[in-house]
Amino acid sequence: MTSRKLRLAIVGLGNMGSAHMMNILTGKVPNVELVAVCDINPDRLALAEAKAPLVPRFTDYDEMLAAKLADAVLIATPHYFHPPMAMAAFEAGLHVITEKPAGVRVSDVQQMNEAADRSGKVFGIMFNQRTGELFQKARTMVQNGTLGKMHRLTWIITNWYRTDAYYKSGDWRGSYSGEGGGVLLNQAPHNLDLLQWIFGMPCALTATCTSGKYHNVEVEDEAILTMEYENGATAQFITTTGEYPGTNRLEIVGDRGKIVLEGGMLRHFDNGFSADQHIRTAVTASCSIKPTVTEITASAPERAHAGVLADFAEAILTGTPLVADGREGIAMLTLANAAYLSSWEGRKVSLPLSDADTARFDALLAKRIAASKTGAAASASSPDGKISPRWQIKWD
Repeated sequence: MTSRKLRLAIVGLGNMGSAHMMNILTGKVPNVELVAVCDINPDRLALAEAKAPLVPRFTDYDEMLAAKLADAVLIATPHYFHPPMAMAAFEAGLHVITEKPAGVRVSDVQQMNEAADRSGKVFGIMFNQRTGELFQKARTMVQNGTLGKMHRLTWIITNWYRTDAYYKSGDWRGSYSGEGGGVLLNQAPHNLDLLQWIFGMPCALTATCTSGKYHNVEVEDEAILTMEYENGATAQFITTTGEYPGTNRLEIVGDRGKIVLEGGMLRHFDNGFSADQHIRTAVTASCSIKPTVTEITASAPERAHAGVLADFAEAILTGTPLVADGREGIAMLTLANAAYLSSWEGRKVSLPLSDADTARFDALLAKRIAASKTGAAASASSPDGKISPRWQIKWD
């Protein structure tokens, strides 16, 4: 690792932005120097002043970019601002890392990705759960053929439980005008990203997204997605913020066995043969061969947010690979936009999204934004700069 440091500015000092700030200030990202912060909330700037009195503070993002203090910017604002702020930073000659999701609309993120391409700058996204060793192992086993031909993925990820107090903690939460969607855009982007990162992108999707089932919100707090793949495989994705206790169980099945990730463990069931072939050639009515079961646990904690940011800095300083290229953020957003469109119109949606479906989604979302009521801010968000356990891989 180089001794030089990346000069980083942070825009947005809410819960996540303040946590990134403290990771840098406490030495958890030694190759990054915090050189500027920006927020329109005076209380959040007061926190920055208390923690880093020598770091310049801004209330205007364009003024911060114009000050030319930084090599890169970290965007930790509400979702709608990610693409325009990223594009402004690229235009100013800065590298960019954005929080998830990449944005709200695929159309906006397409423009952001094009701006990244034109700029030639490094572009990262904070998909910190990709640093999880068990997810990395699952991806390798799918891609190297250990499981054989892919049949099915099922992910029940319902341990994103939230109360009404959570949705009242910020006036942007729980509304189409504030965040553009619910559990698929706020809590489950990591899981949607991991689904496509491990198993690939489907060719079609059908979804039911239920708004306000458990909470007093406009957006979905439960979503059920069924996906189809060109090779005949299927995937099911079930998520909600309204179930307690929740479940985090990922099952991936191929013709040579399956893996199950649950409770912080990956269990590999190895058939030792192809079930597809056995179905066609066996003379018995079923199969009595017991699979070999191997249990794998992570050998080290996930590198998480600090690791993603450190690797982003190294990509700029030395050219080492990113945990996640920012352009890849469009994949999980495509799944979310397609799920909303499918649910709103009651039909199957083909992927990748056509220009017509992209425009249709934008028009339907615009109607919901126009009718949106801003979430009730019963209490202002009070970031403390700590990494919440709910932002990392959670198995229970």
